[in-house]
Amino acid sequence: MKAENTTKIQFDSLSVNESYARGAAAAFLARYDPTVPQLADIKTAVSEAVTNCIVHAYPDHIGPVAMSIAVYPGREVHITVADKGIGIPDIPQAMEPLFTTGNPEERSGLGFAVMQSFMDKVKVISKPGKGTKVLLIKRLTQRE
Repeated sequence: MKAENTTKIQFDSLSVNESYARGAAAAFLARYDPTVPQLADIKTAVSEAVTNCIVHAYPDHIGPVAMSIAVYPGREVHITVADKGIGIPDIPQAMEPLFTTGNPEERSGLGFAVMQSFMDKVKVISKPGKGTKVLLIKRLTQRE
């Protein structure tokens, strides 16, 4: 299936860029006239995916984060957030609610659970030392 429309951006893993990614996703998808709740869901999931890159992928330095968005027929949105960071050695464990490799006083370990609750599908591909890709999928329903 061929995408109807795509975009790609890359930015540094700085916390100030989390809002940029969220806003860029919302701006790109605005032409599809999503409902306010749909847009809020997507922005929240993007925020969590990008924050994971910032906090976990590059724990001791700044690195690149790439985000691509593709809209397929039937208004199916695919958002990929990718880094070239340390990777995730155990994806099922990382996706467990409350699991975190960060400081437990600062991190809740709910990032993937939040993404899963707001999107139709979340897929994670990672290789230790090579980085991580998170694919977020959501079908936008038509406004009535």
